[in-house]
Amino acid sequence: MRKPISLIACFIVCVVIFQYRGTHMSLDSSRKLKVTDWDCLGYYMFLPGMFIYDDITQLKWLPEIDAKYSVIGGHLYQAGKCDNGNYVGKYLLGVAMIEAPFFLAAHFIAVHCGYPPDGFSPPYQYAIAFAAMFYALLSIFLLRKLLLDYFPDLSVAISICLICLATNFIQYVAVDGGMSHAYIFPLYVLLLYSTKKWHERPSYLWAGLTGYIISLACLCRPTEAVMLFIPLMWNTQSKEAAKAKWTLVRNNKGHVLFAALFCFLGVVPQLLYWKITSGSWLYDVGSSWDFLNPHLQVLFGWEKGWFIYTPVTLFFIIGMFFMKRYPFRESVLWFCILNIYILISWRDWQYAGSFSARALMESLPVFALPLAAVVEQINLRKWRWFFYLPGLYLIIVNIFQHDQYHKTILHYFDMNRQYYGRIYLNPNPRPLDMSMLDNKDMLNDTKGYTINTLLQTDVPKQLKFKENAEGTLFDTTITSQADNVWILVTCTIKADKGYWGAYLNTTLTTNDTLKHNRVRIFNPISKEGDNNEYQFYVRVPKPFNDSHFRLYISDDGDFAGVVEKIKITELIK
Repeated sequence: MRKPISLIACFIVCVVIFQYRGTHMSLDSSRKLKVTDWDCLGYYMFLPGMFIYDDITQLKWLPEIDAKYSVIGGHLYQAGKCDNGNYVGKYLLGVAMIEAPFFLAAHFIAVHCGYPPDGFSPPYQYAIAFAAMFYALLSIFLLRKLLLDYFPDLSVAISICLICLATNFIQYVAVDGGMSHAYIFPLYVLLLYSTKKWHERPSYLWAGLTGYIISLACLCRPTEAVMLFIPLMWNTQSKEAAKAKWTLVRNNKGHVLFAALFCFLGVVPQLLYWKITSGSWLYDVGSSWDFLNPHLQVLFGWEKGWFIYTPVTLFFIIGMFFMKRYPFRESVLWFCILNIYILISWRDWQYAGSFSARALMESLPVFALPLAAVVEQINLRKWRWFFYLPGLYLIIVNIFQHDQYHKTILHYFDMNRQYYGRIYLNPNPRPLDMSMLDNKDMLNDTKGYTINTLLQTDVPKQLKFKENAEGTLFDTTITSQADNVWILVTCTIKADKGYWGAYLNTTLTTNDTLKHNRVRIFNPISKEGDNNEYQFYVRVPKPFNDSHFRLYISDDGDFAGVVEKIKITELIK
């Protein structure tokens, strides 16, 4: 078999993705698969609106669907009402256009197999989930073909494994398949391939395909317009190559116009949709940018930093120094610099709930080129095994963290350095580990401390209070004058009402100075309706000695529950 190692790598990726999809259908096996909610609904709702309900302007069908399937996410943010009374989608049509064949197949199955043909019953959910996998995994084989034109088989195999198994590719193909990322990923592969083909043998076919791919990607996420720099800068890696490239362009001006025509034709469906719904050919869907103050946290932040949670990306950057002889050098450099700059300039830099920087997932095919370049150089060295072992380690860590993300142990929004250190490769985090999601105080070594019990009770205490009220559990005065004093709080709580908005709090008050610590009741290892244990430390700084200490529960809404056990100890050194 020709070049078998990279082909095996592609099949390994497919097996992992299917296995991950099969074992991560939902947190609760009794729940049905649902991939068309929240943001995914915004991309998807054009299809049932057009093909089933014949209503893309008023969305009169959506309240009944939400009552049955709970897809909106609390309030309708996926579409806004304009002056003429019509609803206009916040998201563009591109993802729905790519999903359409699978949607129509699901509708046929629903009609003929006894499922509700409402656009949201199981056939539709499975169709959209597997559509993302179909497109993304098929594109992996095309990416392999592209890489093999420049790199040896082993380098391609390693690069494909790292790109797919050491990044958030798994999450956004196998689980969050209703998002746009899994659909844009293959568009980047197609664009790279069509660009290469046109430069090798110019034709109207490759020119038109290149233009249409760019327009379709923009209809998925408008920021993908930056992919224009891939064909624009291809084969400009040297003065001689650039001169030959622009000569080729001048000799094929008709191809350029043909690409522009198909680029325009690609956006016509969106223009027609805006005209029908808003009355205008163009509509501002609303985005805020900080181009003068980009958010480097997207790359380096402990919240979701690209380099922090998918560290294999460091090799993408290193690989850019090894692309000098390749025709894609300038394309990759220009695209990556501009794409990263645009994405870190979006005002909502955390990109809502996500694992790592999800907005960079779709452009992984472009980063595969510099990655393969550095892998090729490493494979030429005697010490290459020192790279293979860390590469395997990064894959193992990534898969482990995907499982943590699915359980919300690796949190989708509230990560920080201290908490990440407590859960890193930790298969069984404890309540004290969970406290670091909200609480920065941690005593790692109690050796040499004298321990005094301030309170220990196993008598259940019923708590019930209304919104913005509080339920006090303990009041005392901290009288120690020692320089190093800590308080350890341990509670067992069952929240019958208000579980999602409740916190266990402490305050230390001296005169007009207050120190506030808290941990959430709904942490990743607690279960609603069960007796859950909570534990956290409070450091008592010297200004707070002889202060009033209070332990209480607060809630954004109403709260009702039982505090089964309380233990509060004072540690003095």
